[in-house]
Amino acid sequence: MSLLSVEGVSKEYHVRGKKVLALDSIDLAVAQGEFVTVVGPSGCGKSTLLNLIVGLLRSSSGRILFRGDPINGICTKIGYVTQKDNLLPWRTLIENVEIALEIRGIENSARRQRAQELIGQVGLSGFEDHYPHELSGGMRQRANIIRTLIYDPELILMDEPFGPLDAQTRVVLQDQLLKLWLASRKTIVFITHDLVEAITLADRVVLMTSRPGRIKSIENVTIPRPRNVFQIHERPEFRSAYERLWEQLRPEVNLAEA
Repeated sequence: MSLLSVEGVSKEYHVRGKKVLALDSIDLAVAQGEFVTVVGPSGCGKSTLLNLIVGLLRSSSGRILFRGDPINGICTKIGYVTQKDNLLPWRTLIENVEIALEIRGIENSARRQRAQELIGQVGLSGFEDHYPHELSGGMRQRANIIRTLIYDPELILMDEPFGPLDAQTRVVLQDQLLKLWLASRKTIVFITHDLVEAITLADRVVLMTSRPGRIKSIENVTIPRPRNVFQIHERPEFRSAYERLWEQLRPEVNLAEA
């Protein structure tokens, strides 16, 4: 049984008296421990798909199952990393990271120890007492990711978490994310506009059409792990996967921009 099953899911919005079909007949199964990336043109419903999976939205048709049970509301076993870090400005870095454990009533020393461990894993040791405005964008996004990891969700959704960052910082954070994933083997569904990023991170790349979003193809990425994100584009498996996916993605991008 798949950890996550999306079965015949469509989502329709009503905007200014008109019906807008955002997603159409999505079928996707994600296995436990799998890293799946979803790539597609702007407006194809990628973020809508994540909001449906976590239970923030309800589908117009079809169903979503988590461990065989339908999702009918917010699922607390699923973590959600957004593009904006949303760190609380009045709390320090370590206080932001440990907040989920604090809400769950975990004893102070235990949650502080776990937060310290994760902060060290992403290279932020020494910044524990800094406030968000004292941190760079990349540092805040690292804090955003480990703030989700700390409460050990079974599935983690990521909605373009590296989108606002410069190219160099993105690659560094891709490397750190893969190291965190290899250590925990959490199941991840990761949204991106960047085809290079999608291939670099994933076991499978799900390519979506322009709106209404449908799954156009799914590519298995055969590049061995662990991966060197700084040189992965030099591998022949990467180049062949990129060429196949870009050939399918390009007309969808053109349609979205038309």
